[in-house]
Amino acid sequence: MKKLFLLILSILSLGANAQTKDEVLELAHRANDYFMSKWNDPTDSVDFVTGHESNLWTRSVYYEGLLDLYDIDPQEKYLAYLDKWGNFHKWGPYKNDYDTQDADYMCCGQVYCQRYFLDGKENKYKNIQKVFNNQIANNRHKAWTWIDAIQMAMPGYAMMTMATGNRKYLNFAMKSYIWTRDTCGGNGLFNEDDGLWWRDKNFVAPYKESDGKNCYWSRGNGWVFTALCRVMNYLQPTDKYYSQLLDDYKHMAKALIAVQREDGFWNPSLVSQDFAGPEFSGTAQFFYGLAWGVNKGVLNKKTYRPAVDKAWKALKSSIHKDGFIGYVQGSGDRPASSQPIDYNREPDFDDYALGLFLMGASEYCKMLE
Repeated sequence: MKKLFLLILSILSLGANAQTKDEVLELAHRANDYFMSKWNDPTDSVDFVTGHESNLWTRSVYYEGLLDLYDIDPQEKYLAYLDKWGNFHKWGPYKNDYDTQDADYMCCGQVYCQRYFLDGKENKYKNIQKVFNNQIANNRHKAWTWIDAIQMAMPGYAMMTMATGNRKYLNFAMKSYIWTRDTCGGNGLFNEDDGLWWRDKNFVAPYKESDGKNCYWSRGNGWVFTALCRVMNYLQPTDKYYSQLLDDYKHMAKALIAVQREDGFWNPSLVSQDFAGPEFSGTAQFFYGLAWGVNKGVLNKKTYRPAVDKAWKALKSSIHKDGFIGYVQGSGDRPASSQPIDYNREPDFDDYALGLFLMGASEYCKMLE
C-alpha cells in the first residue's frame, strides 16, 4: 500500500511540474509581442549603435523563428509583418549585394524560401536564387571560414533545391560544408575527438581559454547544431547526405549534454569555466536541436528529454514579465565577446536570440503534443 501511495504521489508531482503547450506558447507570445511592439515597423534599420538594413542576418534569424511559430500557431499578423519586411527589401540579399561571398548577406534567403513554401509565389525566392547561382558558377565553396556561416547559408541551399527541384544547390552546400568541416584552417573546424567545433580558421587547435581548456564557443556550435536540423528537414532519410549530417548531429548532441549546466544553461565557453554563467542564445539553439532530435526519433528520449526540459526551465527563467529576454550574449565571435552577460543587460541586437527561442519553443510544443 505504501508503494502504491508513493507511486501516485510521484505521478501527481510530475503532473504538477509538467509544462503544457499553452504555457510554452504564452511565453513565446509574450517575448514576440514585446519585440513586434518595439519594432512596429519591420523595415526600420536594426541595431542600437550604428544601424543596419533590416534584412541582415540577425533579423533574418528572427524571421526563421517567427515562421516556425506560425507553423504551430498560424496567426496572419506574423505573415503580414514578414511580408512588409520582404517586400521592402524586394526579397533580395542584404545590402542588395548579388555578388557577395558573405554567408551573413544570404541568411535572409532561407526566410524567403520558407515564405515561398507557404504561398507558392516564385518571386519570393527568385532574387536570392541569383546570389546562390553566382556562388555555384564561381565555385566559391571555400567561403565558409567561420562556423556561423553554416547556419547563415546552408539551409537556404537545401531549401532552394526543394523549391526548384535542382540538386546543384544541395550539392554545393555539402561541398562547402565538408570543406569547412575537414579542411578550413588546415585541419578543419570540427574536432571529432570532442564532438565540437572551433569557431573559425583563426581558432583551430591549440586555441585555449586561460584555464587551459579548449575554446568552443556556445553560440557558434549552436549555429552548426541548428543548421544540421534545418537542412535535414529538407532531406529524405534515404538521401546520401542525410546520414553524414545525422552522424555529425548525434556526435554533437552527445558532447553537448555532457557539458550542460545543472541549471539547464550552457556556458558561453562550452568546456571551460572562463566566462562561466547563463547564456541564452546558445542554450536556445541546443534546446531546439535536442528537441528536434527527440521529436524525429533520432535521439533516445530517455537520455535526451531531461536535457530538453532543463533547458526550457533555464530559458523560461530568462524572460522578463514584459517579454524582454535576459542573459543574451551580444554579437561577437568568441566567449569573451560582449561580456559581461547579465539578466538585465540589453544586447546590441535583440532579434536573433528571440528567433532562436521561437524555433525551440515551437519544437518543444510539438514534443508536448
